[in-house]
Formats: sequence, C-alpha cells, structure tokens
Amino acid sequence: MEILFEKILIYGIVGLICLGIILYYLRALRLKSKAVEAKIAKAKEHGMYEPVSLHPVINPDLCIGSGACVQACPENDILGLRNGRAELINASQCVGHGACFHACPVQAISLCIGTEKRGVELPHVHQSFETNVPGVYIAGELGGMGLIKNSVEQGRQAMENIVKSMDPAEKAEYDVVIVGAGPAGISAALTAKKHKLKFVCLEQDTLGGTVYTFPRSKIVMTSPMELPLYGKVKLHETSKSELLQLWTTVLEKHDIHITENSKVEVITPEESGFTVTTKDGGQYHTRRVLLAIGRRGTPRKLNVPGEDLDKVAYRLLEPEHISGKRIIVVGGGDSAIEAALLLAEQNNVILSYRSGAFKRIKPGNSERIQLAIQKGLVQVEYNSNLVRITPETIELSTEDRGVITLKNDLVYIFAGGELPTKFLEKVGIGITKRFGYALLKHQKN
Repeated sequence: MEILFEKILIYGIVGLICLGIILYYLRALRLKSKAVEAKIAKAKEHGMYEPVSLHPVINPDLCIGSGACVQACPENDILGLRNGRAELINASQCVGHGACFHACPVQAISLCIGTEKRGVELPHVHQSFETNVPGVYIAGELGGMGLIKNSVEQGRQAMENIVKSMDPAEKAEYDVVIVGAGPAGISAALTAKKHKLKFVCLEQDTLGGTVYTFPRSKIVMTSPMELPLYGKVKLHETSKSELLQLWTTVLEKHDIHITENSKVEVITPEESGFTVTTKDGGQYHTRRVLLAIGRRGTPRKLNVPGEDLDKVAYRLLEPEHISGKRIIVVGGGDSAIEAALLLAEQNNVILSYRSGAFKRIKPGNSERIQLAIQKGLVQVEYNSNLVRITPETIELSTEDRGVITLKNDLVYIFAGGELPTKFLEKVGIGITKRFGYALLKHQKN
C-alpha cells in the first residue's frame, strides 16, 4: 500500500510538472501572439501591412506554427506567429528572398506578386522562362522576380533552357541575343559563355542595368548567390560599386563584352530565328532572344510643366560632386530615401512624398530618415505633390498650405518605372494583370 501511495505521489508530481510546463508554454504563446497582434496593428496604422511586391502567402490549413519561416527570414518582423499560425506583419517591407518558402517543413507557403485588390501586370512566361512567342525568353525583374539573387538564378536557368532548346539545324549569326546587362543578363551571359554559345549582350544604358542607378551606398544584397563561372558570392552587405566591380572582373576574366548604350527597338521574327534591331540601326540575326530588361527601364514621369528642364533627373549619380544646392527629391521608396540622405550631406534637401507616412522602405532606411528629420538635415513634406518646375523654383501642392513656391536648383524624381508594355506587345508577348499570382508554389506530389 505504501509503495502504491509513493507511485501515485510521484506520478502526481510528474503530472503537475508537465501541466506547469504546458501552462507556461501556452502562456508564452499567448504573449507572443499578443506581441505579433500589436505589430500587425502598428503595421496597418503606418501603411506597411499591404504587400507591394513579391511576398509570402501562408495557407492556414497547412501551417503547423513551427516558426521555421520566421527564423529563416533575414529581414525584421516580416513574419510572426499568432495563435499558432504564421502571419504577415510588415508585408510592404518584404523583398521576396524566398527563404521562408524553402524553410517551411509542410509546404504551407507560396510566393505571390500582387494581391486580391492590387493587380500587377506580368508577361506570359512558362516555367522554362519561354514566353508565348517561341524562342523569346524572359528572366529577372520583368517577370516579377526583382531580387538580385533570384534574378541571377533566373538568368542562369533561362539560358540553360535555351541551350536545351537549340536545334543544330537552325542557322543564324548568333545563338542568342541577351537584351539587358543587369543581374539576370550578366548571369545569362556567363552561362552562355560556359556553354560556348555565340552571343551578344545589349544594354540600353550601362553595365549593371537598374543596379547602376542605385545611390552609391545602397545595400543591394542580403544573402549569398551563385554566380555562373565564379561560384558563391558571399557579400552580405555590399554597395553598388562593389557589386559592379565584381561583375566587371568576372566578365573581363572570361572575355565577355557588354554592348552598352544600345537600346533594342524591334525584335522581328524570321524563318530561322529573329532579327534584333537597335535604336542606332544595328541588326543582329539570332536563333533565340532573352529579355532581361527589368520593369523599371523607363522612369515614370510626373507629367508636370517644366519636367523637361535640364535640372530634372530620375537617377542619382556621383552625389559627392553635388554641394551647396537647393534640392527636392520626389518619392517615398528606398531609392528616394537613400538619395535624399546622400544629398543632405552637402545640400539643402526637401523630400516630397504624396502619402502621410513612408510605407515601403526598409527598417534601416526608416531609422536613418527619422534621425535625419530630427536633426534637421532633411525637410519632409508629407501629403504633397510637385505640380510645376521652373528654372529657378518649384511649386509644391501641400495638404495644409495649398500650393507653395520654393527656390530650387535640382529636382530628383523617384516615382518608379513603367512596364515596357508597348515594346513587349510589338514582339507579340502577352501581358496579363495578375491578382495574388503565385510565382513560386509547391507542386502536389
């Protein structure tokens, strides 16, 4: 009887300990859930809850709340656990790394672009990266995958698929013409060199494409990437100039020449491939075409009087050479914030943004711009719109003061870019506005 009592006592104590652990665990989960709820409420208040680009969508019926996606995300507070399920928090700051997608143990995450309310125009591209026009492929930002690491991988994969599609009976001057020398185009060129293809890479501006227009201090990578003919690039936080130098070194090592300042105007189908015609009259007869031109190749203009003046620019180059100027920067994204911060070091800078709060910027940029505002280095005009530009002034429409006139020397506009719809339509590529379209999703077994 005494032994039985001791066993009951021991089991009871063990049971109480287990119950205590369970209650402690449940309490910790509730506290974490409340913390995530508070962050979501704050994100909604500051306009950061709605995704603006590639972002994860979690299937609540599959999610088991392991937290693997939260731990895998290299950004801060993009995902969190609430009531035992993963949820988006600051969705507008997601940059589409895809780490959460790969980390989920039950394949509950898809990577999507656009939402149920906000559509995104995307060209028709198959899984092989070939468009609805046979022989024309698309890789990188134009297809919706804007992150440098992902664009590099897409450029490699697209070229590998082009190699597989080659018919020895086809005859042309080139095996492939690569249009664009950004991350996807450079990766594709290196892959083409690896397979000993005869190719040419045409870039309307300068090596690096959109990356070249980033402000000098911009961090353009947050995780390692695999670069063809080079290997793994482990630069975690790198500037534009460092990345461009790496690309230049690799291209020179493998004797790859980028034809810069060569804008492609027309791609004409022929019996045996295509004729690619540039603005300056150059023509290239090729078996395949890979478009890696990006979505923001053409800056979006405000269409206000005076926008054609020489003092107006849509990208910031060599900010260290600009000093003592009265400058207005228009925009509320990372590029606008970083440009304003760089210019504020030696100039009088006003930052004009049409909304009442910055919605799409990275946490680091948010902290830096708020600090600059507090120190009086940057004057921010929220809820404002640039309505007129003259040689010596600008006119700004504000919410509380009406239209105000300010003395001005330089205007920088960062209003994003426009999808080259007309160009794609001339090629024959179909374009569809996608709402919540999954770019990456797990296939059913």
